Amino acid sequence: MEEAKSQSLEEDFEGQATHTGPKGVINDWRKFKLESEDSDSVPPSKKEILRQMSSPQSRDNKDSKERFSRKMSIQEYELIHRDKEDENCLRKYRRQCMQDMHQKLSFGPRYGFVYELETGEQFLETIEKEQKITTIVVHIYEDGIKGCDALNSSFTCLAVEYPMVKFCKIKASNTGARDRFSSDVLPTLLVYKGGELISNFISVSEQFAEEFFAGDVESFLNEYGLLPERETHALDQTNTEEDIE
Repeated sequence: MEEAKSQSLEEDFEGQATHTGPKGVINDWRKFKLESEDSDSVPPSKKEILRQMSSPQSRDNKDSKERFSRKMSIQEYELIHRDKEDENCLRKYRRQCMQDMHQKLSFGPRYGFVYELETGEQFLETIEKEQKITTIVVHIYEDGIKGCDALNSSFTCLAVEYPMVKFCKIKASNTGARDRFSSDVLPTLLVYKGGELISNFISVSEQFAEEFFAGDVESFLNEYGLLPERETHALDQTNTEEDIE
């Protein structure tokens, strides 16, 4: 008695619940697609095919087993091919959404070039009046100091790659604090955010090889978590995932 009741409950459960296995999920999706299609827009032959593909297989129904084991018909292939086209459209839509999202999330001003600060007052104004969300990287340099030219060139490249970061440079002699920035500590990098100094690196060229480039400076700043994610890298990663799919 108890066993029969349990079996009855199991049958009721199987009749009401959605499939949880991989094949079950596919069947549920096909059934949902059939039910969601406009009955006037789907030919009866295709509706019947979808119904056959979405119907669960009976344990004792030999006809059902034969139906599921038969080769795929041309009509079934056309339906699946159409579904793949729908998936391609969905991927294109997702890529467009990703691009829109990156544009919206990259809020705040955008720069894209290196700012030359002429005076100490301009330096202070840049730090104090910039938006709190903006990271400001300042290179204090002087002509003829080893590593300064290479760092300025690196800044030019990084400013393009990270337009949401404000890259600046100022001669030590123009800061109004030349005694603090002698040739012994140049080139110096100062990083600000929200008006606060969050990192400083004196004689930063010593962290690199004799010759260094923008990629070396980028890696160095990323080690300290001072650069945001590159927008182009995020979008390229999305495109790569879609190509794999």
